[in-house]
Amino acid sequence: MVQRQIPKPAEILDLMKFKKVELDPKKRRLESALTIDDLRTIAKRRTPAAAFDYTDGAAEGEISMRRSVEAFEDVEFHPSILHDVSRVDTSTQILGGSSALPFGIAPTGFTRLMQTEGEIAGSGAAGAAGIPFTLSTLGTTSIEDVQATNPHGRNWFQLYVMRKREISYELVERAATAGFDTLFFTVDTPVAGARLRDTRNGFAIPPQLTPGTVLNASVRPWWWWDFLTTPKLEFASLSETGGTVGELLNSAMDPSIDFDDLATIRAMWPGKFTVKGVQTLEDAKKLTDLGVDAIGLSNHGGRQLDRAPVPFQLLPEVAREVGKDVEIILDTGIRDGADIVAAIALGADFTLIGRAYLYGLMAGGRAGVDRAIQILSEQVRRTMQLLQVSSLDELTPAHVTQLERCTRVGSEHGARIR
Repeated sequence: MVQRQIPKPAEILDLMKFKKVELDPKKRRLESALTIDDLRTIAKRRTPAAAFDYTDGAAEGEISMRRSVEAFEDVEFHPSILHDVSRVDTSTQILGGSSALPFGIAPTGFTRLMQTEGEIAGSGAAGAAGIPFTLSTLGTTSIEDVQATNPHGRNWFQLYVMRKREISYELVERAATAGFDTLFFTVDTPVAGARLRDTRNGFAIPPQLTPGTVLNASVRPWWWWDFLTTPKLEFASLSETGGTVGELLNSAMDPSIDFDDLATIRAMWPGKFTVKGVQTLEDAKKLTDLGVDAIGLSNHGGRQLDRAPVPFQLLPEVAREVGKDVEIILDTGIRDGADIVAAIALGADFTLIGRAYLYGLMAGGRAGVDRAIQILSEQVRRTMQLLQVSSLDELTPAHVTQLERCTRVGSEHGARIR
């Protein structure tokens, strides 16, 4: 028989401790976020639909984006046992420099429309965390202001080649003068993808308002306060800003871009040179033969060609064929630190986060970006410890199996999609 007694008040107080109430609402909501998906939920609640959907959405049926996320979900890890992981080193070397974590911040456009701190929050948080920050040609903060915000950190610049080549050349020169150490030459955007959410929401600069979008935004007064009390939203690198994202891209980008343009820009750039948007093994081999410093396996977050290859599924064969000769950077679909660990294990040298960073930005500005980096950092470290590896160099393909959800049949481009 269990002995029972009347509990003493002092004993009850010892067993039950009330959590300290956080009075700062921003801190409270960010502390409640334990995953990137939690930050996404907060971001959706606090951001007008047009701005949120620009970040959250992709092209056409959004199939590429879904497949990219699912590919990471379909990972099985194989942990070792009895290895000392009391100390774990998450740092790595990439493109001639160091990063405290195996991921950096990807280039994103329209960023200040997500939340007014925009690239200043992103570059400042990246600098504080010791990871690289990438500024987009369609960023809403200037090259010089990003450098001023993150003067001692690693700043990278993503370049679109414009119809007016002199605009692109000037951007290259400005980024070099400002001390940016790497250029991301983007090759997957000859024209804009069909981003249907943006069209339906009237997402443009200036915004194309409808009664529905006005109503949706009106219940988020904090967003309007930020938007109306800060400098006019415009692209820091472009002078023409009228129209939707697709219209802006189609008016500025040149579908005739070719390898001659790559050679011209590369000759101008004094730092490390990366080609972003590689989606086949054949192109990866060709760029490796040309001697680029890194290739970026990316389908642009699913925002360009829908049903494009999933970078994480393409990674093993690219790493196997060219990984010894060129650095491999992977983006698209990353929502968890475990995704990053899986990518490194299968041969990526580095990864980039886009939406994950923007969810944090929309959830809480600079503090939200800090929180997103913290969440991913803790997940990376914990996953490594549970796999029982103490450094990124110890990760190998033996640690990961890509489970099958779909299979590529009769393709000349290689193995089965797993």
